[in-house]
Amino acid sequence: MSSSENSIEIEGLNVWFGNHEERVNAVKSASLHVPKGGSFGLVGESGSGKSTILRAVMGLASTWNGKIEVMGKPVQSPRGRDFFRKVQMVFQDPYASLHPRHSVDQVLSETLMLHGFDDVDRRISKLLDDVGLGPAFRFRYPHQLSGGQRQRVAIARALAPEPEILLLDEPTSALDVSVQAEILNLLTDLRGEHKLTYLMVSHNLAVVGHICTDIAVMQLGEIVETLGVEDMRAMRTKHPYTRHLLESSLHGIATTAA
Repeated sequence: MSSSENSIEIEGLNVWFGNHEERVNAVKSASLHVPKGGSFGLVGESGSGKSTILRAVMGLASTWNGKIEVMGKPVQSPRGRDFFRKVQMVFQDPYASLHPRHSVDQVLSETLMLHGFDDVDRRISKLLDDVGLGPAFRFRYPHQLSGGQRQRVAIARALAPEPEILLLDEPTSALDVSVQAEILNLLTDLRGEHKLTYLMVSHNLAVVGHICTDIAVMQLGEIVETLGVEDMRAMRTKHPYTRHLLESSLHGIATTAA
C-alpha cells in the first residue's frame, strides 16, 4: 500500500527517556501502517511501549527518532494547529482528562473556539447527540456524570475539530465492564459515520477484537508480531508471546464465566 493510502506510517521508531546510563529504551524499531479508514490495535502487557507510541505521534514524547508520517506528511515539532485538526486523542481516565470545574458546555465550546469554529451552539448540540448524550447533559460538571458519560464527553471533545484520526489510549479500561461494551459500540458507530481512522492501545484482547481489524503485539518495547484479528481469534500466531497473551485472555474469560 502506498503512503498516500495510509493515515499513519511509522517506520523504525525508537523512543527513549533519560540519557547515558539512565536511558530507558521504551520503544525499539517499531514499524506499523494504519490504512485510511482502518482500525489498528496495539496490545501487550503494561510497560510494553504501547501508549508511548501514541505519545510520540501526538508530540508528548520528545526524545525519539525514526519516521512518523500522518496523512502522508512527516510530523513537525512542535505539532501545529493543522495537526490537531487532523489527529485527536482519547485518554484512559475520563475524569482526569476533564477539568473538574468546567461544565460540558465549557469543555466543548473552548475546543471549538480554539479550532476556529463559529457556530458553536449548533455544533455542541450535534456533538452531544453524536455520543448519545442529550441536551440535559450540556451544563453538567464532571462530578455529576458517571464514568461512561464522562468518557462520552471526552470522545465528543475529540470529535469537535472534525479530525480524521483518533488515537485511543485504553479508552474503556477505567470503566465498569457493563459500560465498556456501550463505549466500544459507540466508537465503532462513530468510525463508520465520520469515516475515522483509529489507532488503539489496550491490554485487553477482547476489547481490541471488538474495534480493530489488525493488531500489533508488543513486548518490552518491540513489536513481536502483526496479525489480523481473525487470525488472532483462530489462534493462528507465530510468536510464543502472542500465544501466551491469547491463552491468558481466554483463561480470564473462562474464570469470569465460572
